[in-house]
Amino acid sequence: MTLLNDPRTRRRRLAAAAAAAGLLAALLTAAPAGAVPDPGDAPAAGHQVPNSTQARTARAIAAGEIPGQDQIVRSANIEHLANVPKDALAGTNSDLAFQGRYAFAGNYDGFRVFDISDPAAPRTVAQVLCPGSQNDVSVSGNLLFLSTDSSRSDSSCNSTTQPATEKSSWEGMKVFDITDKANPRYVAAVETACGSHTHTLVPERDSVYIYVSSYSPDAAYPDCQPPHDGISVIKVPRKAPERAAVVGFPVLFPGDGPDGGGNPGAPTNPGVSKTTGCHDITVLPGKDLAAGACMGDGILFSIADPERPKVLDRVQDNVNFAFWHSATFNRKANKVVFTDELGGGVGATCNAAVGPDHGADGIYDIVGRGDHRRLVFRGYYKIPRHQADTENCVAHNGSLIPVKGRDIMVQAWYQGGVSVWEFTDSAHPREIAYFERGPLSTERLVTGGSWSAYYYNGYIYSNDIAKGLDVLKLTDRRTDPAQRVRLHQLNVQTQPDYFG
Repeated sequence: MTLLNDPRTRRRRLAAAAAAAGLLAALLTAAPAGAVPDPGDAPAAGHQVPNSTQARTARAIAAGEIPGQDQIVRSANIEHLANVPKDALAGTNSDLAFQGRYAFAGNYDGFRVFDISDPAAPRTVAQVLCPGSQNDVSVSGNLLFLSTDSSRSDSSCNSTTQPATEKSSWEGMKVFDITDKANPRYVAAVETACGSHTHTLVPERDSVYIYVSSYSPDAAYPDCQPPHDGISVIKVPRKAPERAAVVGFPVLFPGDGPDGGGNPGAPTNPGVSKTTGCHDITVLPGKDLAAGACMGDGILFSIADPERPKVLDRVQDNVNFAFWHSATFNRKANKVVFTDELGGGVGATCNAAVGPDHGADGIYDIVGRGDHRRLVFRGYYKIPRHQADTENCVAHNGSLIPVKGRDIMVQAWYQGGVSVWEFTDSAHPREIAYFERGPLSTERLVTGGSWSAYYYNGYIYSNDIAKGLDVLKLTDRRTDPAQRVRLHQLNVQTQPDYFG
């Protein structure tokens, strides 16, 4: 594998205006992004692209406009310390969580535990086979939580796939005891309506609340019926996790039509998803605040009563956003970055044809106080490097880099790689570092790239869908103060108060 050390931000040639207009129209008139399968659900081989696209990609590689197949490029302030390829779990790599010297990596086939005490040489401690997409993972104390958002024959780790139209099918949350990191023990399961695409922990002393995000109900699914206009709330007693149970289903976006679901008045853009649930929620337990990325809506709500979250404000972007995917607060909790997963994560949307505002981040300031806080749009951010038409690329999971006085985060962009960018000036964000690989294929659109890129105790960890765990070291005067911040635990969707 070749490494290019390129201190400049590479910019690609602009596509012809006609091609740009045609591709953008195709993206925005396609089925809503929420209906597109998440990565890993599509055939692993991807699909063949036209010969003209292959030729265009070959010319761009030859001209140095994009890296070659599997070639690594990075900014001068990023060092690639390690890569740990997939092993026993061959499925799609997904989310990450951290505790002490351990990293927990989700995979559609289960989860993997790494000892990261030496970030340059992560060591596998355990690999747990427990199939069920997406296997979104988080940890709290001696418990690990795993999301299942695919119909299974039962709640065990030996289950098989089964149609959602069958009443006996199971989807929801699984709970493991990780007291012994080398031997995680499955202790509980809780079925939830429409499964658990992602989840968010709201930890308390004796219990852990789980906000379960799921969506896309269907009248043909016995356990996923419309209207589906809220989230499932599970309460897990720490000393008796086997008693975990759903304690409520708060409605966050009352429906306006016969099928329920939010987005009152149909979206003005046919590519915008109608809201029938949340994709992801980020909470700030220290400030009793949460932000929900809910398909067609961005939501700000109070979690002063964790069983009954209260909506404070709700915003929509029916021009540029297709599918509100995730949220990140800044350190002062006066801004939220929402991501737009245009194309469901399987499309090539980081090219000149799509443009800088579609499939980007939306930056919102939080204004007002208490129950009168509101979200006010300030700007968009999208990586400034175009990708090949064979690379799935769009805004995905990221985390704050804790620096006093600055708003900086690291973010995954699938095959667009890892981007470190600053939004201290909400209206004028800018990239300050990056890492990426060239396309997995120059002939087929194959799903891959960084699913999650998170900053933890001085290093950036990226879980690459196809290539495994990457560890990066960022050395930059703007982010160096963050190296002094040390956490015992990090679930990115349960955002810590980094400075107390």
